[in-house]
Amino acid sequence: MHSSPSSSFSSLLLLISSSVADLSFNFYGSSCPGAEFIVRNTVRSASSSDPSVLGKLLRLIFHDCFVQGCDASVLVRGNGTERTDPGNASLGGFDVIESAKNVVEIFCPGIVSCADILALAARDAVEALGGPVVAIPTGRRDGTVSAAENVRPNIIDTDFTVDKMINIFSSKGLSVQDLVVLSGAHTVGAAHCNTFNSRFKRDPRGNFELIDASLDNSYAQTLLNKCSSSMDPTTTVVNNDPETSSTFDNQYYKNLLAHKGLFQTDSALMEDDRTRKIVEILANDGESFLERWTESFMKMSVIGVRVGEEGEIRRSCSSVN
Repeated sequence: MHSSPSSSFSSLLLLISSSVADLSFNFYGSSCPGAEFIVRNTVRSASSSDPSVLGKLLRLIFHDCFVQGCDASVLVRGNGTERTDPGNASLGGFDVIESAKNVVEIFCPGIVSCADILALAARDAVEALGGPVVAIPTGRRDGTVSAAENVRPNIIDTDFTVDKMINIFSSKGLSVQDLVVLSGAHTVGAAHCNTFNSRFKRDPRGNFELIDASLDNSYAQTLLNKCSSSMDPTTTVVNNDPETSSTFDNQYYKNLLAHKGLFQTDSALMEDDRTRKIVEILANDGESFLERWTESFMKMSVIGVRVGEEGEIRRSCSSVN
């Protein structure tokens, strides 16, 4: 038996801060009834011309919610904003959020927050990739502060240990299971060579060689070939999931069992009992992954939300009012 979205949400409220109670399903039902439809259509339209935008939108919500909560602060442009931090340099999907906001503003000016549009767009991206349809509550408000110095202490770097990752997730109210389940986002998307090249070293002739024994040899060779010394490691991209890179499924966990995790943080999940057990369950049960994703994604999408009179409703997502 599957519980209804509202009953699942009610049970999650016990785990999450009380301010979340001010969010609701279909928050814009009377004030802007077409809002969710507009966002979904914008995401679908953008992905038909550039499929890679779906993985970018999913990554964007992680980088928003983990820094100061899900308040669209990652979208703000300008000197010293979160977008200027090197950890956010390769983020994408901003145009899709701005496009959706522009259309929404035509029909319902000043009503729908950029924070909600971002959360809905990430949700819709997963659906477009064949993943579950996640009912998420809306009513988030936009933050008024975006500062680069808030980024580094709050996002996961690709060389973090399991302990470091658990600490950051725990500080956001997320569990070890949430860590492993949300890492499953790496079943889609792509990464630049410089985000995992610490797993290799250059020999005297300038060629890379493997120094990370946790990687499958043939997979490592494939990565070496793609990220050879003749290419720019900041522009060459490799799929996060070498098997089914455009489908949201549990292949990521099967890859981990085969020692084909792209990042050190992926491989690390296999080296700690607390996380490896969950990886094994999810690798063997795709349905379980999709159910747990639904729950963990909803929990992430309400981290530190602004509600009621807090924050604002931005007129443009890339600047505070």
